[in-house]
Amino acid sequence: MNSLVHDSLVLAGRTLGHWRAQPVPFLVTLLFPVLVVLMMGGLFGGAIAGGAADYVPFVVPGVLALTMLFGLETTMIAITTDAARGVTDRFRSLPLHSGAVLAGRCLADLTASAAGLAAMTAAGFALGWRWSGGAGDVLAAYGLLLLLRFGLLWVGVWAGLKAPGPEAVAAVQIMVWPVGFLSTVFLDPATMPSWLGTVAEWNPLSATADAVRELFGNPGVTGGGWPADHGQALSVIWPILMVVVFAPLSAAAYRRLNR
Repeated sequence: MNSLVHDSLVLAGRTLGHWRAQPVPFLVTLLFPVLVVLMMGGLFGGAIAGGAADYVPFVVPGVLALTMLFGLETTMIAITTDAARGVTDRFRSLPLHSGAVLAGRCLADLTASAAGLAAMTAAGFALGWRWSGGAGDVLAAYGLLLLLRFGLLWVGVWAGLKAPGPEAVAAVQIMVWPVGFLSTVFLDPATMPSWLGTVAEWNPLSATADAVRELFGNPGVTGGGWPADHGQALSVIWPILMVVVFAPLSAAAYRRLNR
C-alpha cells in the first residue's frame, strides 16, 4: 500500500511537471468553464430566466458540476499518447506498483479539477453568486463535485486505454455538450417535454448539480421527480458505480495493453 501511494505521488508529480512546462493548454482547460459561466450567467441569464440575478444562483452550481466533465479528454489523450509512444511499456518495466500509473494520473487530474473549481467559484462570485449554506454543507458540496470527477475519470481512463489512438479521443469533446445540456445544469426539466425532462433528471450531472444547489442553499429544480428529490443520494451512488465498474475494467485494459 505504501508503494502504491508513493509511486502514485511520483507519477502525479510527473504530470504536474508537464503542465508547468506547457502551461497554455492547462490554462485553457482551466479558464474555459469560467467563460461558460460568464456567458450563461452574464449574457443569457436575462433571456432564460428574465434576469441575470435570478438565473445566476441556479446556473453557477450547475456549471460547477459541468466543469467536472470538462477536460476529461485531456487525460484520455495523455493515456493513449503514452501508450502509443511506448512510455507505458517503460513504466511497466520499472519497479513501480502496477496501479500507480493510473492512480497517479487520476491524482494529478483531481488536483487540476480542484484548481478549476477555485477559478469557477471566483467567476461565480464576480457575477454575484453566493451560498447561504453552512461551512460543512459547502465543503460537502465541493466534495461531491470532486467525487463526480473521480467517477468520470475512471470512465475516461478506460476509454483512453481502449481507444485506437489519440486522434480517436478527440471525438469525446463533441459529446460534452449533449451530455451537459441534457441535464439540469442550465435548465429546469419542468421546461422540457416530459420524456426529455425524465432523461435529463437521470443524468449523473443532474444529480450532482441538484445536490450542490441544495447544499449551497441555492434555488433548485421545481416539480422534479424521484431523481430530483434524492439528488444527494444519487450524487454519491452514480460516481461510486462508475468507479466500481470502470476501475477494474481500466486495470484489466492496462494489463492487456499491447501497442
